Amino acid sequence: MPLPASIRRCAAVCMAGLLLPLPALAQGPDAEWQAVDSALADGARHAGYWQAGWTTIYAGSLALNAWQASESSSRDDRYDARVGVVKSALALGGMFLDRQPHSAAYRELTAGEPDDIEGARALLEAVAAEEQRRRSWEARLGSLAINTAAGLLIAVGDGRERDGAINFATGMLINELQLQTQPRQATAAINRFQPVSASVGDLHLEGEYALLVGPNQLGVALRY
Repeated sequence: MPLPASIRRCAAVCMAGLLLPLPALAQGPDAEWQAVDSALADGARHAGYWQAGWTTIYAGSLALNAWQASESSSRDDRYDARVGVVKSALALGGMFLDRQPHSAAYRELTAGEPDDIEGARALLEAVAAEEQRRRSWEARLGSLAINTAAGLLIAVGDGRERDGAINFATGMLINELQLQTQPRQATAAINRFQPVSASVGDLHLEGEYALLVGPNQLGVALRY
């Protein structure tokens, strides 16, 4: 028995902000496990490129600043370069100490049983939550503190307000680029709409659902 048009319109998109466990996906256990495997494998590959790229950028910046700190003919450039050495060294250390979670999760997935769907879902959920955390405002606080201190050293400590402001803005922009280029394959896999159907007596419903992962909640969206 089809739903009345008014009810279908009202239920076009339903969202629940409750904390919910991951439900069984409609495509079946084998296909679901393969989808998790693909998402984590792609994420691990992306994380590897991301790690290598940004490590190279920060290592190059450290070397350049170290050279300018002693060899530049401009006193202001030498001062800025010494500040840059500290910023680049902290950023480079962060690349080695704070690894992306995808490679470890993928190794754990491949080392487990292929029929452990609950374990695969838990891994994907955990990685997606970490992806969201790495893009949250809290993830920007460390960079904000470092760039603020660097800007103040130049603006107040060396009496060059304009250069201090430029240093701060440039540092925050680079950090934002770093955050936005991080892998997000797990979040995309969880948020993808999947077909779903339900029957209650003579009433048969078909539609789609997607899990919505945020920094503080896991929700589900239903689309009829």
